[in-house]
Amino acid sequence: MATPTTRPPSRPAWLHRVIPVLVLLALMWASELLDLLTPLRLDGLGIRPRDPDGLVGIVLSPFLHLGLGHLLANTSGLLVLGALLAWTTRHLWLVTIGVVLLGGAAVWLLGDARTVVIGASGIVYGYAAFLAIYGFAARRVLPVVVSLGVIALYGGLVWGVLPLRPGVSWQGHLFGALVGAVLALWLGRRERAAGLQAGRPARVSARAPGARDR
Repeated sequence: MATPTTRPPSRPAWLHRVIPVLVLLALMWASELLDLLTPLRLDGLGIRPRDPDGLVGIVLSPFLHLGLGHLLANTSGLLVLGALLAWTTRHLWLVTIGVVLLGGAAVWLLGDARTVVIGASGIVYGYAAFLAIYGFAARRVLPVVVSLGVIALYGGLVWGVLPLRPGVSWQGHLFGALVGAVLALWLGRRERAAGLQAGRPARVSARAPGARDR
């Protein structure tokens, strides 16, 4: 007699949704360890503003860090904010790719010459700005609560978009935050409009034969 096969237990939904964030962090840690433990000098592959050879850094720079201290500082923000974004929206990949490509391109165009920009802090600022605005734009209860929490806990990040600390790419912070804010407004308003449209009852009009609308 055949016995029914048992399926392996599936991952909890909350864990499944945060896996992309963990993968990004794993790639960052792997590249940093490779840079520290081998003769490779990966940090030179960051964004070099207005240098054609530095265009590749737009994609690579978030995975490169100036030592373990720099990476640890970004890891906590990415893990917390990325998890919140993954749990409360379905836009993790869109926001991540948008911040990396558009924010990185802005740094390449407008960043300080003769510098190399590395680090995932632009993504951290993009996530924070997105979460701070998205709930209010979408007018959904849970994202609004998340927005208020992010503003309360990460509001101090606003100082990072100002040129106050030498050696820190404030442009990367600024452009990451701007891209995150624009995406939050666009996606939040689009979802709100879609929700209103879905909840609007269809209008049924009864007219006498031959009658015309005025």
